[in-house]
Amino acid sequence: MLFDREAVLFGAATHDIGKTVHVSELSGPGAAHEEAGQALLLGRGVSPELARFAATHASWAEPRVGLEDLLVSLADKIWKNKRVSDLEDLVVARLAEETGRAAWEEFIALDEVLSRIGDDADGRLAFQASFPIHT
Repeated sequence: MLFDREAVLFGAATHDIGKTVHVSELSGPGAAHEEAGQALLLGRGVSPELARFAATHASWAEPRVGLEDLLVSLADKIWKNKRVSDLEDLVVARLAEETGRAAWEEFIALDEVLSRIGDDADGRLAFQASFPIHT
């Protein structure tokens, strides 16, 4: 199996859950939500294998990070249409390694998906901004 699709979907949906504890990070910088999110999920009975995404989504450059973690990190970025070439290169390399396809083939396929998702970012961000956070 290339990667655990359900785990990636869970991670993409919950990676920022720690921002419910650190509300200022909803609209500003910060990393306190990462460990807080993992602890919150673990405390609610989520398995460590799934709760990890809350802590690893910003640590994509670390060697211990797996393909699922990289995909969650990529989802976090592309949601805002932020393209991070180093992250994308890591994903392409891991995908090529897993599939046996040439890296350029994986890049073209990934770029097409990321472009399509990124094209809708303005609408998503405008919707999100229409619900301001008051702390």
